[in-house]
Amino acid sequence: MKLFLDTANIGAIKQFAAWGVIDGVTTNPSLVAQEAGVTFEEAIKTITKLVDGPISAEVIATDTEGMLKEGREYAKWHKNIHVKVPCTPAGIAACKAFSKEGIKTNVTLVFSTTQALLAAKAGATLMSPFVGRLDDINEDGMALIAEIVQMYENYDFTTQILVASVRSPEHVAKAAVLGADIATVPPAVMETLIQHPLTDKGLEKFLADWKKTR
Repeated sequence: MKLFLDTANIGAIKQFAAWGVIDGVTTNPSLVAQEAGVTFEEAIKTITKLVDGPISAEVIATDTEGMLKEGREYAKWHKNIHVKVPCTPAGIAACKAFSKEGIKTNVTLVFSTTQALLAAKAGATLMSPFVGRLDDINEDGMALIAEIVQMYENYDFTTQILVASVRSPEHVAKAAVLGADIATVPPAVMETLIQHPLTDKGLEKFLADWKKTR
């Protein structure tokens, strides 16, 4: 399973890119807005220099023509740009048009199996179900992932499942076990993926024992 960072923070991207396990980055207007003194275009172009993989850049238009105008411009910035469109009628129509034009897409704000079906039929490159937000309203976000994985396998859809709204290491682990293609992880959660108290305890013991042999 691929791991993306869900952030527009350049410092965080540099930090985790140094691990050598980051395959892409997802952003949205809210994340970019948190980074003072940088425009959306500047942020995206900087990220493409740090991570050699899919970079999702989200449109803000709500109509199909507006999305197409913005997305076509984004696609000019770098070959790895994936135009991020919402799972709405206008977004699905834009996704279909982008697909015909060879522009990579990420259909976002997916909360149901039927939405995932429409995204795949529209030719989405990536499709982002939001598991954490479903958990927030007492629905089972990971159960949705299981359904979508099964559906995509049934019909050999090429759209990749990008698990989003990840809140914990458990979300990442379950996504991997269920067979999702990608999980996009915020920096705070990415930090915890490598942590385990027994690792720390074991390393401490190894170092203490090594000192005894000196």
